[in-house]
Amino acid sequence: MRLAIARNLLKVWAFVLGICAVLGLFGWFAGGYRLLSSVVFCALLAAAAAYWYADRVVMGMVGARELALAEAPVVHSTVEGLAARAGVTKPKLYLIPDGHPRALAAGRGARGSAIALSRGLLSAAPPAELEGVLAHELGHVRSRDILSQEVAVVVAAALVEFTRVGGFLQRLLLFFLGPFAAAAVHLLLSPTREYAADRFAAELCQSPHGLADALLRLELAGELVEFRANPATEPLYTVNPFEESGLARMFATHPPTGERVRRLRALDPDWKERV
Repeated sequence: MRLAIARNLLKVWAFVLGICAVLGLFGWFAGGYRLLSSVVFCALLAAAAAYWYADRVVMGMVGARELALAEAPVVHSTVEGLAARAGVTKPKLYLIPDGHPRALAAGRGARGSAIALSRGLLSAAPPAELEGVLAHELGHVRSRDILSQEVAVVVAAALVEFTRVGGFLQRLLLFFLGPFAAAAVHLLLSPTREYAADRFAAELCQSPHGLADALLRLELAGELVEFRANPATEPLYTVNPFEESGLARMFATHPPTGERVRRLRALDPDWKERV
């Protein structure tokens, strides 16, 4: 786990410093040392702001609001118990007020994080499946995957949204900026992070089957209900809610759900005999 945390932090720092270097290079050619120092300072200031407030940015991007304790006391209690066993501070809980079942995590790490659950997930998932999804998201929190996910998503989503200023040239801008946005996502994120979070959830819940069943339910929901959002937000969710075609295919970072379920079931190979 410490190796995963160190790797995620190293990726984020390298990515931020790389952006600063590129912007500084443009500043140097455009206005010399003075503009270079101003551009790098602004970039570092933006990076610091993103570190502290990216979770709020992400929650705003998905339209989530804070979930009060009185609205869902059982969910709050479940998260508190799982967080205590995982050795992390209890995340803030947010509600995405729509019917598409999905969940995501954001924040800085074990001492400052947030988890968002959609109304559809809360109404459709049995307790064991909901616990599995929450444990999976806590796995991302504990390994600080959420930090690299946030950086990748905010940068990629900003590039995709920037293409809208082009008006009738939007498709042309997207043709050039889309690959850069997708490259930023794949540079920071690996599909192995999902396998690691799945294993962590199975250990935390002392059973892999709640999460395995939840993954199948979320996958089925994605096939039945069309999901519309910025495709650059794909890495945030427990499973990929987008149809893998066109622009959305470029941002797909999740491994196949069937393989994830197979690996989870393999952690308890005798489960069919007990059933």
